[in-house]
Amino acid sequence: MMPTLSDLERLARGAGAILRDGYNKEHTVHYKGVIDLVTETDHASESFLIGEIQSRFPDSHILAEESGETKGVGDGIWYIDPLDGTVNYSHHIPMFCVSIAYAVNGVVTLGAVYEPLRDEMFSAERGKGALMNGRSIHASTATELQKSLLVTGFPYDTWNTSKDNFKNFEKLAKMTQGVRRLGSAALDGCYVAAGRFDAFWELTLRPWDIAAAGLIAEEAGARVTAIDGSPDYISAPQSILAAAPGIYEQMLEQLS
Repeated sequence: MMPTLSDLERLARGAGAILRDGYNKEHTVHYKGVIDLVTETDHASESFLIGEIQSRFPDSHILAEESGETKGVGDGIWYIDPLDGTVNYSHHIPMFCVSIAYAVNGVVTLGAVYEPLRDEMFSAERGKGALMNGRSIHASTATELQKSLLVTGFPYDTWNTSKDNFKNFEKLAKMTQGVRRLGSAALDGCYVAAGRFDAFWELTLRPWDIAAAGLIAEEAGARVTAIDGSPDYISAPQSILAAAPGIYEQMLEQLS
């Protein structure tokens, strides 16, 4: 049995309730890396999602941020980020979400990203447009970088990688209205879908960070590719450029 968009939205709301209930509590923080955190709420949210998926859709193939890969059968795969924006969450900064995507034969067909504190559900089914809380959303009509507002993120190993993104940040900050850094790649992509930002780029990601948001941005009319312009932004090494059509080529040129 194949999931529906309603199934993903229901799962995202259930996990979002776990995040919301735990938000104002003190968190048990563990370190996966020097600045790469995980909390007890990440695990609770992911356990809920995997349990619900395996109950409703037995033998599912799941790729989740905390528990890794659960092998399944069939051509479908779930991409799960139970808490995107863990650093924000652990510091009680209200900018985080749940991200769930479903792909068939390598093509993402369903995506849902839920921001529980604002009760905003971004979702999309391939070929049917993008929604926020059931209403259609669309990428911006920006055509000039100088009048555009951008958003980006930085890798967890900024001090020892050539892909630290700071040169791009500095260059584009001087060419635009500004560049924001929210701390949640999934929300960055969804905010491009909703026209709040005109473009989002990031150099180092994992598939669960952007599978859902990439589809939602595409279905909202944004152009979404890897930063070299290739259409596959899910396969390793992941990178993403999601931009309003009117500034996509300008962004691509600056990031090349």
